[in-house]
Amino acid sequence: MEMLKHPLSGCITIIVATLVLFAANTAQAERFELGASAQNADAVIGCLYPMTGRSATYGRDSISGIKIALQDLEAEAKSGLDVPNLRVIADDPRSKASYAVRLAQDFITNDNAKFFCGIVSSGVAHAVSDLARTEKIIMVGTDHASSRLSIEAGHDYYFRVTNDSWTSMAAGARYLRDLQKETGWKRLAFVGPDYDYGHVSWTDLQLALDELGVEYETVGDLWPKLYEPDYSIYINALQSAKADVVVTALWGGDFIAFIKQAASTRFFETTRLANFDTGANYDVMMALGDQPYPGLILSARHHNNWPETGRNKRFVKQFHDMTGRYPTYAAEGAYTGIIAIARAIEKAGSVDDDRALITALEGLQLALPEDPPGFASYIDPETHQIVQAQAVGTVVHNEDFPPSKLMVGNWAIYDAEDLKPSKEMVKRRRDAVAGGSEAVPPPTP
Repeated sequence: MEMLKHPLSGCITIIVATLVLFAANTAQAERFELGASAQNADAVIGCLYPMTGRSATYGRDSISGIKIALQDLEAEAKSGLDVPNLRVIADDPRSKASYAVRLAQDFITNDNAKFFCGIVSSGVAHAVSDLARTEKIIMVGTDHASSRLSIEAGHDYYFRVTNDSWTSMAAGARYLRDLQKETGWKRLAFVGPDYDYGHVSWTDLQLALDELGVEYETVGDLWPKLYEPDYSIYINALQSAKADVVVTALWGGDFIAFIKQAASTRFFETTRLANFDTGANYDVMMALGDQPYPGLILSARHHNNWPETGRNKRFVKQFHDMTGRYPTYAAEGAYTGIIAIARAIEKAGSVDDDRALITALEGLQLALPEDPPGFASYIDPETHQIVQAQAVGTVVHNEDFPPSKLMVGNWAIYDAEDLKPSKEMVKRRRDAVAGGSEAVPPPTP
């Protein structure tokens, strides 16, 4: 490829992370500089990940996932393949949209970034996505999950390479449909964080259940703030509502706190708790101790123990060898983002032709650690959302990934094509926005 003026010819350098003091805030934020030097890079990727606070694990694991991707690309270059030489810069947006936009703008101005990647918060992602559209910078989302980003707010420069709220809730709706046939449950409640991701997750679940013809009674929807320390009033309200099933979009430390606080009551004696998007994350498995709570139904965007393929086992081993621990799903998402950008550059043959890069990403196939045998993830040209299978299960004893003594098992596997949003639903939601409605249309009664 002509644009690869500096092919990889030696070991990828992981530049020592530096601590930077920002004038607007005296707190220190970590800036990681990975891969090629500024002089030798074919393309610079600016990534935003949390490095502090309750969600710091996601940033830490994302950085490790990026390092594994760069190592894999280096190995390809050493084998003689023509691989782009990438420089990756990562910084902490502190869960603040305005600050994230400032950092992203600095990536363009100071670092000559050609791509954005990452972002955990969907609210932050919306703001950076708007900047990407304005500045014509391709953004590859690797963690945030609100389906509004790829449906209502989708644009040419935005792509996402991990399951979104629609994918996870479509899988969840199928699991609940099958569970209803087995148990006859009827009363459903929802609890989620009071921002875009939480509200869209609830709407996506209702839409997916409606499409499947599942009949149920909604007995409550509750909205604690993000990073809420005390869930007791919400747990009491759910118990009073006598919900058969509670679905939650709480994630990370919030979900762990909710489980532990619910376990101190009789909640799990009468209610099944389902988290179809983030619940099976490895940090949750560690936090559960050695006794699975009854009625937990969980999934995540990547599992260390599913699928049991050579590719997934290799990725998990690489991560463990590098860090001494097992990965949360954030690691595989960040890994995927870097590989997707590299493949798009290879396919487009240039880092300066936006249209060629966008075309390369649309429909791009990626054989990933989370892909079951016989399937390769691909990016839907219509929504720019990756299309992937999903596994949902219950908690079982499994000490193959210490220190956790539990993992998810008893898998129900849902085909990737079945989890894609229908063209009719995508059109309906986009038309609603074009017609002046800000909300996702509710499901048909």
